[in-house]
Amino acid sequence: MKKVPGDAIPSRFRSVEIDPELCNGCNMCVDVCVMDVFVANDERGKPPRVVYPEECWFDGCCVEMCHRNEEGAIRINTPPAMKVSVASEEAVSSWPVGEPRRGGKKS
Repeated sequence: MKKVPGDAIPSRFRSVEIDPELCNGCNMCVDVCVMDVFVANDERGKPPRVVYPEECWFDGCCVEMCHRNEEGAIRINTPPAMKVSVASEEAVSSWPVGEPRRGGKKS
């Protein structure tokens, strides 16, 4: 098999990981990925290769469309800086809106 760039990337740097034991090689992730992160494997029934992990948008379409996502066949490793926390409704309702800020100006 010919080596491709993504094969040499250590797993801790991979944006997407595919479990070869769980993936059935359907290539749905290859078809739905708008950034072409994956390349179909030359061997039928084998998981696709993650060739361009740095191009991943972390949108999760590959995971959503995977027929075996509940078993964990494919996983996205979102960088911590991209993880967003959502404030609870209670916290948002207690934010001071329209009150003067430091310097005396209203927000």
